[in-house]
Amino acid sequence: MYLLNKFFGHFAKDIGVDLGTVNTLVYVRDRGIVINEPSLVAVNKKTGQVLAIGREAKKMLGRTPGHIVTIKPLANGVISDFEVTEQMLKHFFQKIHGDSFYVVPRPRVVIGIPSGVTEVEKRAVEEAARNAGAREVMLVEEPVAAALGARLPVQEALGNMIVDIGGGTTEVAVISLGGLVAGRSLRVAGEKLNEDIIQLARDEHNLLLGPRSAEEVKIAVGSVIDLSEKLETVMRGRDLITGLPKEVIITSKDVKRAISRSVKTIVDMVREIVEKTPPELLGDIMKRGIVLAGGGSLLRGIDELINKETGIAVKVADDPLTAVARGTGIILEDTEKYKELLASREYVTVPKD
Repeated sequence: MYLLNKFFGHFAKDIGVDLGTVNTLVYVRDRGIVINEPSLVAVNKKTGQVLAIGREAKKMLGRTPGHIVTIKPLANGVISDFEVTEQMLKHFFQKIHGDSFYVVPRPRVVIGIPSGVTEVEKRAVEEAARNAGAREVMLVEEPVAAALGARLPVQEALGNMIVDIGGGTTEVAVISLGGLVAGRSLRVAGEKLNEDIIQLARDEHNLLLGPRSAEEVKIAVGSVIDLSEKLETVMRGRDLITGLPKEVIITSKDVKRAISRSVKTIVDMVREIVEKTPPELLGDIMKRGIVLAGGGSLLRGIDELINKETGIAVKVADDPLTAVARGTGIILEDTEKYKELLASREYVTVPKD
């Protein structure tokens, strides 16, 4: 089996994976990001059959009969359903290798994981990727991958501060000489903001709003500061009193109020990490600024708010949604150079028979 895996490995493509709570992005060596799809799997509960994965599964969300469920196999950045995660990864691996003449891809895989995950959670990611067909699995902490993707000089003796606001977790880290000097992972991020908007709809408008609609509202008018121009959008759902369809107008000011507590939690954590950073590295960060990545960095005014609270310049990375995936790709391009950045120093390989 080992020799067979090694043989197929010669033909397989090296893959970097940002295994996100909301979206999974896949980077292929020499090709860039080729997959950016929702981390969703539709399953028939009667038969256990997987019906759709990714974008096709999202189309079914909230529109299926009782025996078909749409599962999110990851929660707060870690695997909550092992078998479904394995099926999702296998689907993406096969999709990438679909144009190849062989049917058993055995790729080398680099996967981003939240910082501070337990050994059990690390092992779950490794096992899922291996069972999905990977011959070699390397793990990298997401803030490190995001910093690499944002082209920060993480291996130099300089302070680099990254704030990665994803779907399930917010990662704040100070990185120098390839390691985390100070950092923390917080399970308050994009999905928690969606829940805040759902709660606002329920409490103030007696409106039952779905997660997908809450996400659309957040993108349309979400802000953490008072804007010079008031933004409005229509929020559609079901009236909790009459049970009939209902729509209400919601403004950026309403959303700011709804998400304020969660945003404060994120900003407080950034301040906490700044306070824990050694003075020499803090001097570097003062000069170079804090870099934001992840979908949450696109929230209007988040950079201004963090700047106001910390007194440090803040900038959003280029294409912040893909920073982690691009970071895994940079590691793939020169694994030897970046091996010190890996969360698992020993590569996890398929064992010999």
